[in-house]
Amino acid sequence: MRDSGLNIGISGLGRLGKRHARNLAFKVSGAKIAAACSIVPEELEWARKELGVERLYSDYDAMLDSGGLDAAFLVSSSSVHASQAIKALGCGLHVFTEKPMGVSLAECLEVERASSARPDRVFLVGFVRRFDPSYARAKELIDGGAIGEPFLVRSQTADLDEYAPFQVAFVPSSGGIFLDMNVHDVDLARWFLGAEAESVHAMGGSFVHGEFESVGDADNTVAIIRFAGGKMAVVSASRTAFHGHDTHTEITGSKGIIKIGMTPASSRVELFDSLGARVECVKDFYERFSDAFLAEAQEFVDCVLQGRRPSISAQDGTKATEVGYALTKSFREKRPIDLA
Repeated sequence: MRDSGLNIGISGLGRLGKRHARNLAFKVSGAKIAAACSIVPEELEWARKELGVERLYSDYDAMLDSGGLDAAFLVSSSSVHASQAIKALGCGLHVFTEKPMGVSLAECLEVERASSARPDRVFLVGFVRRFDPSYARAKELIDGGAIGEPFLVRSQTADLDEYAPFQVAFVPSSGGIFLDMNVHDVDLARWFLGAEAESVHAMGGSFVHGEFESVGDADNTVAIIRFAGGKMAVVSASRTAFHGHDTHTEITGSKGIIKIGMTPASSRVELFDSLGARVECVKDFYERFSDAFLAEAQEFVDCVLQGRRPSISAQDGTKATEVGYALTKSFREKRPIDLA
């Protein structure tokens, strides 16, 4: 590392990439965006004007080959996360990658091997909910025995219905609703229960937007996951919430229950008028987890600068993906699936 801090090359400057880039450029202590890569010229121009980044690349390999980087921050298309992570590790860089770590189990295992081969490099998968203050507090309470032995997680991810044709086109490269959305709920279930999944049974359909059925996907789903020791999780996803982004989780233990975000309120204001009593809801995942996105980026930089290991490993990325693929298989084949 240079005296100026951690020199980061960011790949991907789409909707989420821009938000990560702003955090790294202006809010994350010790971070510096030294280079940016995108296949979209307008996004590179945005990085030059808005962030003052001078080293701009349309080719990821060229950015790595140019040198002067300490870390790669991957917010690119899901289909290239694995290959870009492996290349960065091979160049001796620390790596942050957005989920999913790979779009196949084989890819995830390749990333795991590449990360294991470089134990001196920090590798962090962006399971952002672990960095949300409420979810982090719930984990502290569970680890402290506040609800006894946890045995059931119920968790959902529901996005505001903002249907556009690109969402259907995105399914083949994203892995579909289970990998794109429920992977977070799966990761939380593993985290809270402290166990690995043994079998899954998923179901759902394209109840609002039939276009998803044409690519073997759905707009609303629910799944039951059996974990080691008989522990359980029920996870659901929706692309068609009419009120806003609605992520919430409930953990039941032998001595109590923890509930997180059951009402997706954007503030503590309640409005009482001729329409009744209501609260304003958060509109998208970034509004709900804005603090968590900043915290995970800061954790990545701090781990590198302080020489410590992150709490999320490449194996976590593989395990969540493995369950996500089993859920997809169960949904498409309309039967329960056992995990090997």
